[in-house]
Amino acid sequence: MSNTEFTLEAKARNDKGKGASRRLRRLANEVPAIIYGAGKEPTAISLVHDDLMHASDNEAFFTHILEINVEGSKESVIIKDMQRHPAKPVIMHADFQRVKADQELHVNIPLHFINEDTCVGVKQDGGQISHLLNELEIHCLPKNLPEYIEVDVANLHLGDSIHIADLTLPEGVSSVALSHGEEGNHGVVQVIKVKTQDDSGSDDAAEDGESSDSED
Repeated sequence: MSNTEFTLEAKARNDKGKGASRRLRRLANEVPAIIYGAGKEPTAISLVHDDLMHASDNEAFFTHILEINVEGSKESVIIKDMQRHPAKPVIMHADFQRVKADQELHVNIPLHFINEDTCVGVKQDGGQISHLLNELEIHCLPKNLPEYIEVDVANLHLGDSIHIADLTLPEGVSSVALSHGEEGNHGVVQVIKVKTQDDSGSDDAAEDGESSDSED
């Protein structure tokens, strides 16, 4: 886990409904949100929009245990959903799930591909990297939650691939897909042949040749 920490200040929200949420966003520059889970009643809150936007610019925000201070009452949470405006840089709503130390989390963790510039299949074989997955759904206890998972492609040759089962996961972290058996062992990354202009034009050339013969 990274040492990065995220703390957000929030206010309890009693005025609910779409109209109240619109007023909150327009007049107070705040984001309506909710905290739920851990066997407790959901808590409606509001957060300063710019604070939440700034925090969410960091990829680690989505894979860390966050602390939300609701008027002096602190909650440990993870973000489960964030709704953004389709055309404007505006966060419309956020959902946070409470975290319990002894309760497993199910989250999507980003994959960081390393050594792409020195990959054998690219440098020597002339291939190119093809990402099949960009994140991995995992389950783990909060204390084992990773910020990201590294995928080292340095030794891949042309035609080689890495599957979920090949990944080195941190201690205490398991793949949700693999828990479903072999059918969950999806490809993560592969080195494929670069399609050249000659490759794409060979069929056309053949067709042109056939058509010219037919005209004679």
